[in-house]
Amino acid sequence: MAGPSRISEDGLIARYFAPLAGPGADGLRDDAATLTPTPGHDLVLTADAVVAGIHYFPDDPPASIARKALGVNLSDIAAKGAVPRGFLLTLALPDDWTEAWLAGFAGGLGGAAAEAGCPLLGGDTVRSSGPALIGVTMMGEVPTGGIVRRHTARVGDRICVTGTIGDAALGLRLRLEPQAPWSAALDPALRALLADRYLHPRPRLAAAPAVRRHASAAMDVSDGLAGDLAKMLGAGRSARIDGAAVPLSQPARRALAAEPGLIDTILTGGDDYEILCTVAPEQLDAFRAEAEEGGVPLTAIGTVTAGDGPPRFVMDDGAARVFAAGSFSHF
Repeated sequence: MAGPSRISEDGLIARYFAPLAGPGADGLRDDAATLTPTPGHDLVLTADAVVAGIHYFPDDPPASIARKALGVNLSDIAAKGAVPRGFLLTLALPDDWTEAWLAGFAGGLGGAAAEAGCPLLGGDTVRSSGPALIGVTMMGEVPTGGIVRRHTARVGDRICVTGTIGDAALGLRLRLEPQAPWSAALDPALRALLADRYLHPRPRLAAAPAVRRHASAAMDVSDGLAGDLAKMLGAGRSARIDGAAVPLSQPARRALAAEPGLIDTILTGGDDYEILCTVAPEQLDAFRAEAEEGGVPLTAIGTVTAGDGPPRFVMDDGAARVFAAGSFSHF
């Protein structure tokens, strides 16, 4: 996969990735690993890939790219009420890779994996004739039967989100349009916060136990709040969302005050990696208290209603809005 001056594939694995391997991986010297679920638990599996030029900028710091690749998968695990157990890594590298890039990538990956208690179990390293691709297959577990599904919301349930919405999408807008007029409303610290939210997803693993105990349905917000909410509700259910209740960070509020049209970016932009979930009204207070005890803010933003139309966002002026293209799509 490289010229003679480069480290071999086996050497690459031994130097950069074997130190990240967990029990059952045999130091990444075999073609397969073993993972034994905790007694009384189900395995939860998910897979996501990030591609240079699509999900991240090729000149992003390699440690940040690694954290994003792992974080987007950890976010799916958290939204199912699960805890991570380990992951597989597929790394497709273009011809211009360097050991300095690989060292930074492995360092970021190891740090994120250690924080999540989620070791590397195996994978594959290949050459790419196109852009770099990092694919992660994540394994977690929940008590038997305890997974929180996406399409199980009930009419009358309250709709909740963790954290704040729109920061990553605004961070991306700043990256693409650094001199946008609304950016003048943000000082360097606030701009840095938005940039960080785009670069580094914050999977809400600390909220997973509360999600498992209280949520009737859940998913993570990866492709935009409006569109992901429509996906979660499915046929026969819709929603009424209080636009003023959608939680926004200080920089998002300042940006919105300077340019009200940014509300579309905030509500439909991707990369939030917050948990979107529904809960019975009588459980809302307990759910919120448990999530916040784990350090994760939780906000009720609306209610599940009967019907087949897209979610209605009722804005400050009383006007109801729907979003025809409410989330990112690859195709």
